[in-house]
Amino acid sequence: MTSYSCCLILLLFTWNTSAYGPNQRAQKKGDIILGGLFPIHFGVAAKDQDLKSRPESVECIRYNFRGFRWLQAMIFAIEEINSSPTLLPNMTLGYRIFDTCNTVSKALEATLSFVAQNKIDSLNLDEFCNCSEHIPSTIAVVGATGSGISTAVANLLGLFYIPQVSYASSSRLLSNKNQFKSFLRTIPNDEHQATAMADIIEYFRWNWVGTIAADDDYGRPGIEKFREEAEERDICIDFSELISQYSDEEEIQQVVEVIQNSTARVIVVFSSGPDLEPLIKEIVRRNITGKIWLASEAWASSSLIAMPEFFRVIGSTIGFALKAGQIPGFREFLQKVHPKKSPNNGFAKEFWEETFNCYLPDGSKNSPASTSFHKGHEEGLGAGNGTSAFRPPCTGDENITSVETPYMDYTHLRISYNVYLAVYSIAHALQDIYTCTPGKGLFTNGSCADIKKVEAWQVLKHLRHLNFTNNMGEQVDFDEFGDLVGNYSIINWHLSPEDGSVVFEEVGHYNVYAKKGERLFINENKILWGGFSKEVPFSNCSRDCLPGTRKGIIEGEPTCCFECVDCPDGEYSDETDASACDKCPEDYWSNENHTSCIPKQIEFLAWTEPFGIALTLFAVLGIFLTSFVLGVFTKFRNTPIVKATNRELSYLLLFSLLCCFSSSLFFIGEPQNWTCRLRQPAFGISFVLCISCILVKTNRVLLVFEAKIPTSLHRKWWGLNLQFLLVFLCTFVQIVICVIWLYTAPPSSYRNHELEDEIIFITCHEGSLMALGFLIGYTCLLAAICFFFAFKSRKLPENFNEAKFITFSMLIFFIVWISFIPAYASTYGKFVSAVEVIAILAASFGLLACIFFNKVYIILFKPSRNTIEEVRCSTAAHAFKVAARATLRRSNVSRKRSNSLGGSTGSTPSSSISSKSNHEDPFPLPACAERQRQQQRGCKQKVSFGSGTVTLSLSFEEPQKNAMANRNAKRRNSLEAQNSDDSLMRHRALLPLQ
Repeated sequence: MTSYSCCLILLLFTWNTSAYGPNQRAQKKGDIILGGLFPIHFGVAAKDQDLKSRPESVECIRYNFRGFRWLQAMIFAIEEINSSPTLLPNMTLGYRIFDTCNTVSKALEATLSFVAQNKIDSLNLDEFCNCSEHIPSTIAVVGATGSGISTAVANLLGLFYIPQVSYASSSRLLSNKNQFKSFLRTIPNDEHQATAMADIIEYFRWNWVGTIAADDDYGRPGIEKFREEAEERDICIDFSELISQYSDEEEIQQVVEVIQNSTARVIVVFSSGPDLEPLIKEIVRRNITGKIWLASEAWASSSLIAMPEFFRVIGSTIGFALKAGQIPGFREFLQKVHPKKSPNNGFAKEFWEETFNCYLPDGSKNSPASTSFHKGHEEGLGAGNGTSAFRPPCTGDENITSVETPYMDYTHLRISYNVYLAVYSIAHALQDIYTCTPGKGLFTNGSCADIKKVEAWQVLKHLRHLNFTNNMGEQVDFDEFGDLVGNYSIINWHLSPEDGSVVFEEVGHYNVYAKKGERLFINENKILWGGFSKEVPFSNCSRDCLPGTRKGIIEGEPTCCFECVDCPDGEYSDETDASACDKCPEDYWSNENHTSCIPKQIEFLAWTEPFGIALTLFAVLGIFLTSFVLGVFTKFRNTPIVKATNRELSYLLLFSLLCCFSSSLFFIGEPQNWTCRLRQPAFGISFVLCISCILVKTNRVLLVFEAKIPTSLHRKWWGLNLQFLLVFLCTFVQIVICVIWLYTAPPSSYRNHELEDEIIFITCHEGSLMALGFLIGYTCLLAAICFFFAFKSRKLPENFNEAKFITFSMLIFFIVWISFIPAYASTYGKFVSAVEVIAILAASFGLLACIFFNKVYIILFKPSRNTIEEVRCSTAAHAFKVAARATLRRSNVSRKRSNSLGGSTGSTPSSSISSKSNHEDPFPLPACAERQRQQQRGCKQKVSFGSGTVTLSLSFEEPQKNAMANRNAKRRNSLEAQNSDDSLMRHRALLPLQ
């Protein structure tokens, strides 16, 4: 049974190895064997397996020169380690390297060879089988290239814990240690590359892109990570397509149609060169230009795509490339390759034939399959198709340096250096096992593995704890996910002016170790868009919103598609594509273009503006006129007119009017706290003082003319002391109101931002509108009382009392202040002060004009009327009129009483007043006309009443006869006066001159 099992396993192994044959592998014996998986070809020939006969292994086509160079890098590293006296001394590394043909099936076929050999060794069949060609187990595998291939290989190798160190598989899915237990890599994770792509798009202010990804484990996870990063940066994706090198023509046509119809100019591609090649060829055929290609590292430097005939379409490519390394002596090693000098390398023969487009005459099976030369994949890929019939035989003396191929392109060793680093990582893990000290090992109880019987899982353990310094002085250690963190170079495709080839110009770098926001560096001066332009292309769904506008959402469209909306008043944006407008500070307002904030316009009733100047002139005019009237009254203070108007109260009244006109000036100019607190009390107290003077003066005269016989007590209380006391008391009430107002809620200067957005109105905040209402209300109350007394005294002597004018002035006062209330409530800003100033000036001018202008006119232009006689004439006439009315009233009463007793008539007083009863219509009392004649003869007047006519006789002598006339008058009056009415008449006639 054991022999049967041995034969079965050997048969399986023999079948597996025969499928490749000696010329399809690179193999060398050693104490420890390393496996290798490299894409020596780009793919396999399509063949319809109808299963009518035994299926044959598919044929690999399109030679990959760079894949062969990567293989050479592994062989060079192993030979360098074997010749090293310090690294694994007395140990020899061997290798078994297979071609994956860039397909999963071929990669798994090779991986089964590694696994099968390990299983044979685990069965320990040496004592049963005499295997002279026995090869030790493969303790680690270097490869593979594509992430999709590595995923399949890792699943298989992980079952047996055989460490796999990839040099080009960057898919972030491979970092999942639960699924890929034995996978490690010397290339950075695609997660950083996807982030870097999003950073580049954000750097150039693009927000409208398309995405294309290979339909495998490399493209799908990479583009998915990019979408996540793009979403965080508000980058919108117009389309997202999947491609493959095996896609049929119809699928390629559909993708090209999408690209052609898209408005997105930037296309992000996560793909390998072979997968992208069919799409690029169709785009070139249709001549779709003007696109910017953002390339992942898998094709950014691929010579399969970077061809001069494709440059007009993809010349604006910006891509990522791995950091280049240095391998001393590698260039010379590459130049030494020769089929006859490389017996262990079964791929050398085909390489030679493809390089020189010839065939070796030994008739190997590779010759018929040889293909014409084409450039190939990642770091220069080559391919060929054709037959040997068109190739001459190789001489073997061809010079490898005379032909330009990707194989000899060692200026930027990126993937090749990753292969070199992967081999050295395994070697250092073996070195750690070799130098392990018992008790300090990584295994149970600190034990160490036996280097001569080392197993794959033991090497994997040491790889996870690896830490060494490479030949460039950099620290190498795998993280918990089996990844090495590395940086990227950013390249831009240029067309060489020398030979017209595509060159990769380094224009920046991406440092994954730097903090966010400082990782990306781009030198824009080195970038050529489309091969010649320096202007950054536009790839946005909508045009940039200029400063002063913001982006507005369009319903049903992606967030990157927007309309530009003007910033509202009071807000601004000083940058393009602002998502929102910023509000201006409180004292600022947006300018006309809404690009910045400017100080708000300050408004108040200024001295320098026309309106303020006009009000000031009127106030000054009022002060001047009032001062003029005061001067006239002072100069003519002893004239009858001035005396008759209560001279002292008139002075006080004129002073209060000066204060009224002056108080209006406090409302003009920039409001300050002190002016706000002073202007309303000054206005209120001034007007109350003015109205109080008018009220006291009018009330005094009215009391005098309507009183009975004046006694000494009346004369005492009608004196100046009482008048001034009454004025003080009335004014004191207003002062109390103002004091309470200023103490409880003092007015203050206030910057009002609410009335108009772009204007700051500096006004006075009154503190309490109720207090202001009390102040104006009390003033109006006094004015109403004054109006009442003035109206009641309207029939007093016209030349003596200005009752009619006071009445009219009070009417003006009421009209002004009643109109002021709605005007004050409906206006705002500086016009509030203006309305109050106008009201103050109007009321003040009304009082000044009505009360004083008539008297000033008489004093200055009618001096003949400013005499004692004129005043006495009018006053006496009024006195006799009142007395006659009283006499007639008593006479009528006596007559009615006599008639009731028997028709007897009552006696009438014997005096110079004769009564004649009649029923004629009354006639007005005539003035003292013909004053010269009247002064000689006296004045006879008829006074008409409703029931009769009374003739009055009153004479005035020359000044030198005044004393005698007074004595005669007294004698005559004493004889004629029979009742108190006669005495009262005499008193009123003499009153104005006292």
